[in-house]
Amino acid sequence: MASLNPVSVGQVEIGRGRPLALICGPCVMEPNDLTLVIARRLVEVCGALGVPLIFKASFDKANRTSKSSYRGPGIDDGLKVFERVKAETGLPVTTDVHESQQAAPIAKVVDLLQIPAFLARQTDLLEAAAATGRPINVKKGQFMAPWDMNNVVAKITSQSRSGVLLTERGTTFGYGRLVNDFRAIPQMQATGAPVVFDATHSVQLPSAGEGGTVTAGEREMVPYLAKAAVAAGCDALFLEVHPRPDEALSDGPNALRLDDLAGLLRTCLRIRAAISVDE
Repeated sequence: MASLNPVSVGQVEIGRGRPLALICGPCVMEPNDLTLVIARRLVEVCGALGVPLIFKASFDKANRTSKSSYRGPGIDDGLKVFERVKAETGLPVTTDVHESQQAAPIAKVVDLLQIPAFLARQTDLLEAAAATGRPINVKKGQFMAPWDMNNVVAKITSQSRSGVLLTERGTTFGYGRLVNDFRAIPQMQATGAPVVFDATHSVQLPSAGEGGTVTAGEREMVPYLAKAAVAAGCDALFLEVHPRPDEALSDGPNALRLDDLAGLLRTCLRIRAAISVDE
């Protein structure tokens, strides 16, 4: 296995020998300061448990199932929200980059650039993100094998040494299911990049409803996948949370209820401690 170099995102370090980290927040920025409310609550939960935290939210959900679905406030207002989150909480933040020209303005505010799974092979986008000098988190495409990410890492590291994270979020099985092969965690760690496990997008049911306009999900399965991923040795967890998931404007069916986060993290930390003794 290649040496796992820790990746620094603000004050958070992710990688071999570092604490289990968390990338967490709502799927999309919603109106009425809800994003700030969630960020403040996450600071309380993770501070009490000693979990390093990167705050995540999307200013634009460009790949919504339906054109009529809520997408978010857009890049200009979204970056202002991130500035408030950073000023009020001190947290590093991350968000999606969908187009090459977005990378530079987003990097002026955001600490970690995230490449969505559907765009994981887009060379121009990867290189534009790398050129900002920010660390990058690439979500493995649902259509890609773990070892395909070697080429993704090579595209980025040819442009930048700021660090690469890879995120596992399930593989498409047929038309309507995502499945998780936990061998992907050590297989992607073999690229030299720390690996994040996305337990919430992994429970999506992409074509539920056969032509419906909203993606469904199995929220109740999130804890099982998160615990399994920690047992398999992931370096960080990715979880989308919402205080009232059934009312969320995006991805509510697979979002974890915010009040359930602390209990899940406690269990994951116990698993992490157990496997660390065995290493």
